[in-house]
Amino acid sequence: MKAIVSSSYGPPESLQVKVVPKPVPGANEVRVRNSASVVTAAMCEARAGSPMARLYFGLRKPKWPILGTNFSGEVQAVGSSVTNFRVGDLVAGVSVTNFGAYAEYIVVPEDGVIAAKPSNLSDEEAVAVFDGSITALPFLRDAANLRPGQSVLINGASGAVGTAAIQLAKHYGAIVTAVCSSANRTLVASLGAEHVIDYVTQDFTDNPDTYDVIFDAVARSSFMRSRRALKQGGIYLTTGPSLAILLQMLWTSKMGRKKAAVVFTGLAKPAQIVKNLVFIGELAEAGRFLPVIGSTHAMGDAAHAHRQVETGHKRGSAVLTIAAEQ
Repeated sequence: MKAIVSSSYGPPESLQVKVVPKPVPGANEVRVRNSASVVTAAMCEARAGSPMARLYFGLRKPKWPILGTNFSGEVQAVGSSVTNFRVGDLVAGVSVTNFGAYAEYIVVPEDGVIAAKPSNLSDEEAVAVFDGSITALPFLRDAANLRPGQSVLINGASGAVGTAAIQLAKHYGAIVTAVCSSANRTLVASLGAEHVIDYVTQDFTDNPDTYDVIFDAVARSSFMRSRRALKQGGIYLTTGPSLAILLQMLWTSKMGRKKAAVVFTGLAKPAQIVKNLVFIGELAEAGRFLPVIGSTHAMGDAAHAHRQVETGHKRGSAVLTIAAEQ
């Protein structure tokens, strides 16, 4: 099979399309003929070998040379003990441990993060729908306990996590202010944002408006800067784990009426992530959650896709189209 391989840490050009052995499913695994994946900031860090990434991916070289988390395709083989999936099932999911979604075939545990693909979505749309939503949902639903009528500001509202957050916030009845560039004003408004702040000309922390929830989807602000834009009893959420936010999270949990928090979504149990996939999938099938695809790339264009994502100005999801062999 063909796969996008990163045998050593390096720039986007280190990604190479190679022919590698097709993975063999174990007794409790399924093999999916994969049709699509996404390029995320996390995978760019893994490829580059940032200091934080090396702690997990390997200090000297990548433990898993085939990157990629999100996948969507058709079950092509099942292990002898698999009971929940059959050959021919259309599925989507996330490979949260060994990655491998930048390939024509991927093997995942039956009890891993895999579920039926929403019936009204293509494979490219499915990976886009699940791209930012599985991050945004635990922040807004669980950490913020979002309720109807609350005000939410989403910083980085036009990216994969941000566009998902807008739609989820609207699902829970919130009033949304989106922070993005003027070029993406129409996009975020179409997803439900009532108010839009152009970060190029305006700093949301200098506004007189305050919010129940500030969700920093791109980890570009900080609790100390954002707290003045929080209402009493409000919460600042960031996708960027750091020592500062961990200390602020601990401190504000004990003192003060403005809270800070980070959610380690990657540490959730697979069963919980599957429940989230099913929930998002049901919204998508009902037409209440839309895929936002900013760009689509062939396997041989993976380096360009990584460069695009590394600019920090990605619109929606950057989708990799993977033409799996039959």
